[in-house]
Amino acid sequence: MKLAKSMIAGTAALTILGSTAFAQQPLTGTVTRIDRVNGTVAIQQTQSGTVGAGSGGAAEEYKVPNGTSLDAVHAGDRVSFSATGTGGTKTITKLDRR
Repeated sequence: MKLAKSMIAGTAALTILGSTAFAQQPLTGTVTRIDRVNGTVAIQQTQSGTVGAGSGGAAEEYKVPNGTSLDAVHAGDRVSFSATGTGGTKTITKLDRR
């Protein structure tokens, strides 16, 4: 019984570490809409996984920090990006054209 509890605790720790590492990896996607007035960009994430998988879900809207220019990015551009989420608002922390 003690060994089983240790294995379960070890599995939970591994899962937490794995999801933390995944969150730090850059994501990829396609810009679907840019709202320069409100400082937002919508990106449809590239589906990862098996060949033949769907093209991804709906585009998600991200806030762009004040002072960040969106002039170099256009709808249809493939991008790599990182984002954070607080209070239900997702904010781009890094955005690069691919």
